[in-house]
Amino acid sequence: MAKAAAANVKDVKKEIEELREKLGYHEYRYYVLDEPEISDAAYDRLMERLKELEAAHPELVTPDSPTVRVGGAPREGFQTERHGRPMLSLDNAFSYDALREWDRRVREGSGKEKIEYIAEHKFDGLSISLQYEDGVLVRGVTRGDGTTGEDVTPNVKTIRSVPLRVDAAALKKAKLRADFEVRGEVMMTRKAFEELNRQQERIGGKIFANPRNAAAGAVRVLDPKITASRKLDFFAYYLLVDGKVRFAKHSEALEALKQLRFRASDDWKLCNGIQEVIVYCEEWDAKREKLPYEIDGVVIKVNSTAIQNELGYTAKAPRWAIAFKYPARQETTVVKDIVVNVGRTGALTPVAILEPVQVGGVTVSRSTLHNMDEIERLGLQIGDKVLIERAGEVIPHVLKVVKPGKDRRPFRMPKTCPECGSAIHHVEGEVAYRCVNAACPAKRKESILHFASRHAMDIDGLGEKIVDQLVDKGLVKDVADLYSIKEEQVAVLERMAEKSAKNLLEEIEASKKQPLARVIYALGIQFVGERTAQLLAEHFSSLEELADAKEEELEQVPEVGPKVAASIVEFFSEPANRQLIKKLAKAGVQPKAEKREVKSDKFAGKTFVFTGTLANRTREDAGAIVVEHGGQVSGSVSKKTNYVVVGQDPGSKYDKAKELGVTILSEGEFEKLVGRK
Repeated sequence: MAKAAAANVKDVKKEIEELREKLGYHEYRYYVLDEPEISDAAYDRLMERLKELEAAHPELVTPDSPTVRVGGAPREGFQTERHGRPMLSLDNAFSYDALREWDRRVREGSGKEKIEYIAEHKFDGLSISLQYEDGVLVRGVTRGDGTTGEDVTPNVKTIRSVPLRVDAAALKKAKLRADFEVRGEVMMTRKAFEELNRQQERIGGKIFANPRNAAAGAVRVLDPKITASRKLDFFAYYLLVDGKVRFAKHSEALEALKQLRFRASDDWKLCNGIQEVIVYCEEWDAKREKLPYEIDGVVIKVNSTAIQNELGYTAKAPRWAIAFKYPARQETTVVKDIVVNVGRTGALTPVAILEPVQVGGVTVSRSTLHNMDEIERLGLQIGDKVLIERAGEVIPHVLKVVKPGKDRRPFRMPKTCPECGSAIHHVEGEVAYRCVNAACPAKRKESILHFASRHAMDIDGLGEKIVDQLVDKGLVKDVADLYSIKEEQVAVLERMAEKSAKNLLEEIEASKKQPLARVIYALGIQFVGERTAQLLAEHFSSLEELADAKEEELEQVPEVGPKVAASIVEFFSEPANRQLIKKLAKAGVQPKAEKREVKSDKFAGKTFVFTGTLANRTREDAGAIVVEHGGQVSGSVSKKTNYVVVGQDPGSKYDKAKELGVTILSEGEFEKLVGRK
């Protein structure tokens, strides 16, 4: 019996190791090479299988497992760590003459007539030191003051382009031992930055000024889950062993970093003399906007390590390296007006209409102001003279008011939506102003796509291209119009034919039978996700009953707090949304609540909270079992909570449960409690 168990553990350990190796390989292909070999779904299946095995065998979990990337529990504060070798800053050159003068000093100091330089992108991010022992990442430390930085290891581990382990084969290829240090830059791509700010606007959160601030802020938060959500990247540019440069040339170190499967720039260049460096700077100034990330200059380093050592350091910077900074793309202009754009989610965004001005070779006439908080922070009024900055190809932003306008006038958010005329909703204390009309033209396409999505009405075949055509041709003005379109109207659309049109209409017709929970979720009410929709459907018998509910009644639903209740009331207070519900009912969408069968009263009066990843079922499924036996599921821990069920990587709910003395159950103990084991 014992032998069989040991053999089983041995098999599990082997499978875990194979899964980790596969996941590490596919992360490298996706996040470093940008050449994925498998689909996201296939990757997710591998990850879920690993989580399942690690949950069942916690003794086999290791610090370098890919599962640590999701982020652990928040910490109380940062520990400081002293750098083995100072992380010095670089001197700056702002002109080519300054570069030539630096080159003269380098040549004189080394006694060489011509120097071989490496020119590489100056990444605009946060400098980080990564320390590896026996090939495993053990520590990530910020630059700090150059001598001492903050230990941000859990946060760094969430960055997908940071290897958690470097295998022996890669170390051998790079001719490197297993203990080493890699230095580089944590940064955020333009795309990830724009997505982050769009999300912040949707939730009424802080708007970040640039990718560097967003990346630096994400690394220095106490909750690694926030870091994981920010989609950060890491570019390596320096390699040390015992605080010393291991290779004879810097170019060899850059090549070794690639062999170790770190993400390093492919755009560095070996330059024979300063004139070739200047040509490199000019070339990249012209095309840097096409990069997926921002650079603010070029770093130039002497290639020879021997010459580097000979030149040495000043008190603050190496004599053998310098940063050439591109001129800031800033200009002053006048804010002629401020208008409002209605986004796809209904959020109102003020936009400055500017006196046209050339910034970095591009004529700029508009600039986003993000929200009212930003306008108030700037102290901006219409007519003011402002300083604007264009960073990359994204819309420029206002940095500050340079001079108040003579006839300046304040901006006020409109009381009605400029697109549909519905009343604008604003919750005291929140940043966002919103149009909650589900049929507002500005958010029409987004609303329809959400309505048709897999976890909502599940209308297969109703993708972005088809929705664009249906809306642009005036065939669909709101989600209820989907149920009145004709086969001949759909068949003539691009990418459609008679058979595919027929299939789509069959999918639309079938969606009328979706249960109440899905229809609630499909409406796109702010803060109402799938689980909340399910809980609402278990409490209310129809859409009409939900629409008539007051905040006090809504707050009686498990996991529905004041914020969610207010959002639901706000949605149904909009007459256009009430009309939409009637229109859906007339079209045949009249879902009734599917009351979950109560099998016993075993958990009557008991409240459960789930935290972490469960190995054998989803938390939603586990919650359904609790409800089947007369219990309730809550999203927060309080003194009234009876049980907290803990899976892998539990969050702050676990700590709260310990603090309050609430009974804590492992997944196995929960299964025994419900009689499943």
